[in-house]
Amino acid sequence: MRAAVLRRPGAAPVLAEHPDPAAGEVLVRVTAAPVVPLDLLCASGTSYFGRPAVPYVPGVQGVGVVEGGAGPAPGTRVWFATRAGMAPGDGSLAERCAMPGQDVVPLADGVGDEVAAAVGLSGVAAWMALSWRGALQPGERVLVLGGGGAVGQAAAGAARVLGAARVVSLCRSEAAAARARRAGADAVVRLDGDEAALAAALRDALHGPADVVVDPVFGPAAAAACRALAPGGRLVNLGGASGDTAVLSSAVLRSAGAGVLGYTNNALSPAQRARALTDVLAAAARGDVVVEHEVAALDAVGAAWASTAAGGTRTVLRP
Repeated sequence: MRAAVLRRPGAAPVLAEHPDPAAGEVLVRVTAAPVVPLDLLCASGTSYFGRPAVPYVPGVQGVGVVEGGAGPAPGTRVWFATRAGMAPGDGSLAERCAMPGQDVVPLADGVGDEVAAAVGLSGVAAWMALSWRGALQPGERVLVLGGGGAVGQAAAGAARVLGAARVVSLCRSEAAAARARRAGADAVVRLDGDEAALAAALRDALHGPADVVVDPVFGPAAAAACRALAPGGRLVNLGGASGDTAVLSSAVLRSAGAGVLGYTNNALSPAQRARALTDVLAAAARGDVVVEHEVAALDAVGAAWASTAAGGTRTVLRP
């Protein structure tokens, strides 16, 4: 079969012939697979997952049609997850993929393959960071850091669906700010100025302090966001796009009784992940949750890989 094959950690995958999947519980013909930052992290050889066994096919998630196995009936359209790059085995950037039945979620009508692939785990992370880890209540204010990224876009829409009174996104560039506005943010603040000035700008845009902060970036943005937290506010960190460390004020956190919480999709059970995916894709089918994306053929994997590394718009490949 044709597949995007990674032969050396840290390099980009290349289109090549690759052996068909080994027997698995479910065999899927892939119709859409996104290139996401986790794919690059797994392939780097320097992450906490360790050095991947090469050659392998990257792709931690995808959409396709069941061809056989012990899962859903053949012909069922599904979203699926893989452990490619985190454990031995191949992922979704190929014509076919095999995975355990617990990692397959049947898709409802109404959401297209490319949309489901683009939203996917980013939507799950946004939904669960808000509803589960952040315990968002109707009427609360939500601040989204990195609002132009896939998680940030999904979080803006998800916050509105979950009843937030106001949603503000923090963005670095004008292009990111435009994506955040289209995703549903009531206002956008640009990442500029010192920590105190940025915190004041965030409070002003929110029309008050933030009850929940969705933070896929950490670094200086998280430090400013902590200063904008309401009493009992919660900052949920689910990434370090701006760095692995942030200088947080103990006095600020203690005086607000605020919480700084970690989140990872890897902590979810398969049932939790399936429920969250079903909920967020239902919102995407209504147009309430949006992750902007481009669609390309599998032979564009090199360009998609480079674009993802540069923080560009999500690319969904069609094998």
